[in-house]
Amino acid sequence: MDFFDLLQNHAAAFLLVLTRISGIFIVAPFLGSQNIPQYFRVGIAFAMTLVIYPVVMQRINFVAPPTVLAYTFSVLSELFVGWLIGFVAYICLMAVNMAGKIMDMQAGFAVVNEMDPTSGQQNPLIGSFLYYLTLIVFVLANGHHVLITALVNSIDVIPITGVQLNTSLATIMVDFTANIFLTGMKIAMPLTFAILLTNVSLGVLARTMPQMNIFVVGIPMQIVVGLFTLAIVVPFYIMFLDVLFNEMYGNIAIALRALQ
Repeated sequence: MDFFDLLQNHAAAFLLVLTRISGIFIVAPFLGSQNIPQYFRVGIAFAMTLVIYPVVMQRINFVAPPTVLAYTFSVLSELFVGWLIGFVAYICLMAVNMAGKIMDMQAGFAVVNEMDPTSGQQNPLIGSFLYYLTLIVFVLANGHHVLITALVNSIDVIPITGVQLNTSLATIMVDFTANIFLTGMKIAMPLTFAILLTNVSLGVLARTMPQMNIFVVGIPMQIVVGLFTLAIVVPFYIMFLDVLFNEMYGNIAIALRALQ
């Protein structure tokens, strides 16, 4: 192999590694936030590639695809691997947003939304509070470091140009997406149950005291009960995040094994 072929292989491998790393900056929590400038994300991805590339080349024996079409397919495959890691992590955090929407609907905040700069969407109040709290704990617990570690370890599971697409991945992604609603209901269950007891109590009160305007009393009471229950649940919610993050890391490993 002459110097030109050696240089060609290294340039092709570097671009593929850069593509896989760039995929995680599209949708991953914290790393893929829209309020982070694109140029900054591109610079971080390039700097990470400079650090990771020597480690990657020691683990694999890379040969560049012979044709432009094959190399284009490899680029898209590497971008999909990085995007998949970020998307699985994003799905787990969307369960928190779903729980917040359920809580807002029960507590009476469903009509009040705010613009989330990290996603460019309108989110409810409690949902935004829980999401930002989860994101802060995620960063403090070095969850973004775990995502980067998963990105590096994905080289061992799925070598460069070694992506094998199969139908089992679609089934896995459907299961992960369905778990958003299940996990969201689990998180929102304490507040939902407290509001249910409040509504039952108001129903009994309306039957015993028909002259009382339940709508005037009930809506402020739901807000007070919802905020009080949320204040009690938040410390336990921080403990639940450990389970949620472990599930996230396990889901990333399952999704990567589906591409072997």
